[in-house]
Amino acid sequence: MKLWVLRHGQAESHAPTDAQRPLTAHGRDEVLGSAAQLIGQPISAIIASPYVRAQQTAQLVREVLGFAGEVRTVPWLTPDANPLQVLEHLDSADNLLLVSHQPLVGNLIGLLLNGHLHAPQPMNTASLAELEGDWPMAGLMTLNSVKHR
Repeated sequence: MKLWVLRHGQAESHAPTDAQRPLTAHGRDEVLGSAAQLIGQPISAIIASPYVRAQQTAQLVREVLGFAGEVRTVPWLTPDANPLQVLEHLDSADNLLLVSHQPLVGNLIGLLLNGHLHAPQPMNTASLAELEGDWPMAGLMTLNSVKHR
């Protein structure tokens, strides 16, 4: 299985709540650059945080890829979600794109690579990581690449 983890693009610094912060124009450009890296990849599902900036990021990627499916919105991909709980939702998944936030994305990648939460992967806005392995389990995946925008 392949798993792509994309951090949302740059977001506005102010909004009524953190969840309502939209992408900036620069953030949209960052996402478009990351989305181009996914063209031709066998993505079977796009799963995103409910936060506005992650939803906008996922929709931009969907448009660039011409992805026919809908973006699946889940509550377990928010910034402070528990990476161990995220893994419970990925046990039977294949070729997924996750769109989320720091610190979750860095912690999740570190957990998948190292088997623990003590070495998170640095992820800038719109950074895209590609992981591969037989199962999305702690310590059992390999990091193929990380592309920073």
